[in-house]
Amino acid sequence: MRWYVVASLLTVLTSSQGILTTLSQSNGGYKYDYATVPFLAEVFKLLVSSIFLWREMQNSPPPKMTMDWKSVRLYPIPSIIYLIHNNVQFATLTYVDTSTYQIMGNLKIVTTGILFRLFLKRKLTNLQWMAIVLLAVGTTTSQVKGCGEASCDSLFSSPIQGYLFGVLSACLSALAGVYTEFLMKKNNDSLYWQNVQLYTFGSIFNMGRLLMDDFRSGFEEGPWWQRLFNGYNMTTWLVVLNLGTTGLLVSWLMKYADNIVKVYATSMAMLLTMVLSVLLFDFKPTVQLFLGIIICMMSLHMYFAPPSTIVDLPLTVKPASESVSEVSVERRTDS
Repeated sequence: MRWYVVASLLTVLTSSQGILTTLSQSNGGYKYDYATVPFLAEVFKLLVSSIFLWREMQNSPPPKMTMDWKSVRLYPIPSIIYLIHNNVQFATLTYVDTSTYQIMGNLKIVTTGILFRLFLKRKLTNLQWMAIVLLAVGTTTSQVKGCGEASCDSLFSSPIQGYLFGVLSACLSALAGVYTEFLMKKNNDSLYWQNVQLYTFGSIFNMGRLLMDDFRSGFEEGPWWQRLFNGYNMTTWLVVLNLGTTGLLVSWLMKYADNIVKVYATSMAMLLTMVLSVLLFDFKPTVQLFLGIIICMMSLHMYFAPPSTIVDLPLTVKPASESVSEVSVERRTDS
């Protein structure tokens, strides 16, 4: 598949995550344990990747699979980074409100570009850097509410710890993405073999989180495996399926495209979610939302379009040596 097809699918699925999650609520809350959703999504990704890997192994020649410990030991690292990132997220929300947190989350767009350049040695043109900054500005603009509202003042009234945790959260999110891309592209191993390794450790870490929740609650509701599907309905399963499929598409982009494509897909998904919320949940559109959409579309065109379609390049001037030779020929003809 072409990368833009996968990116478009990722945009649609990511934008529907928030909507499906909202629809899965009952009376403003969750009847199911939300911590079980990421665990089941990891298990789903592991099963799908295992099936595709098994099918690949039936072919001749079989897919390349690096199994030495020096390679395998690198795959728990993204799960560890995401685990730290989740804790930093909770720490950030103790100092800032939700709207401020969402706006600060757009820093990961720029930090992804910086780490993309530093660690993966991928050079970006000045026009592409401008597009990335413009994307961050556009997504932030779409989230800022009117300055007549109290939330506008809260953006600049949080303690310094909140901003520091917000920056750390953005850096960790970008680091996890860039490191995952490094893993996926470090060798020519089968994508599905790499996924099996990633999602095996992801399942283990999510299971560990469920166990920690059991110990914190003193096993009041029994062990996690006894209440795994409590409160689940069709919408909840759609949330799990959506989250799992989104992860598989992201791994494909990491292997065959790059982090910047993923950043654009998820950013556009956020804007699409806002538009759908206007239609489905009586969300009132704002001028900032329309301005943010326009800015993000401009950024998308600036980053991916050929430079010749954006900047009017001057006509090619003949080299000086060629001009001199033409003059000398003319003089000889005159003589």
